[in-house]
Amino acid sequence: MTAVSVRGLRVSFGEVRAVDGIDLEVAPGEFVCLVGPSGSGKSTLLRCLNGLQRPTSGEVRVAGADPCTAGALRGRIGFVFQNHNLVGRGSVLTNVLTGALARTSSLASLLHVFPRDVRTEALHLLARFGLEGKARARARTLSGGQQQRVAIARALMQHPVLVLADEPVASLDPKLAAGVLGELKALAEQEGIPVLCSIHVVALARRFADRIVAVADGRVVYDGSAAEFTEEEVFRTYGYADEYGPAAA
Repeated sequence: MTAVSVRGLRVSFGEVRAVDGIDLEVAPGEFVCLVGPSGSGKSTLLRCLNGLQRPTSGEVRVAGADPCTAGALRGRIGFVFQNHNLVGRGSVLTNVLTGALARTSSLASLLHVFPRDVRTEALHLLARFGLEGKARARARTLSGGQQQRVAIARALMQHPVLVLADEPVASLDPKLAAGVLGELKALAEQEGIPVLCSIHVVALARRFADRIVAVADGRVVYDGSAAEFTEEEVFRTYGYADEYGPAAA
């Protein structure tokens, strides 16, 4: 079964081709890490998958539908951002509840007044991520790792058919980064939701991913198991012997 299908995807911005013929499939419950240099096309690919970027050519299907034209589908594609994208002055609970806006009444969306069952669901998610005591706290008072777990809980409130994460651990220390990636992997395994995560740190991708997809110059240069993403594959992806570039003289 395929949850995500990308065929011949191309995206051009003027003379620049950001994505140049990508084919990709992701199965339910699969945790896939996207790696590659900055500007390689990873973020553009993610934006095509959540319907924010129309392809120049090619086909994108999520749960069998085109995210650019299926408005209801876009509301069920969770997105975890690098900078969390939380309302800092809002409470943790309110931030999580915003994930349910697409499936609540227009009045609830306007006034942020949610049914009891939706609030209960949000509180259960906070407990799942060890944040039950933070529901009333302002989001900006939380640590980076805690804020990212709030962002994951908010994505789950969308009842997602797909979760996308764009550099979700770039601003976190190694311990917090491992914790957040562990949560995303558990989400895929336990809920059967496909997760596609863009990440720069190859060591973390190797540790957590079921599969690594490496992108360079808008093309897929590797698609396979994390264990087989060797130093040779790192060189093909980044142009250096390791992901951090050439050693200083």
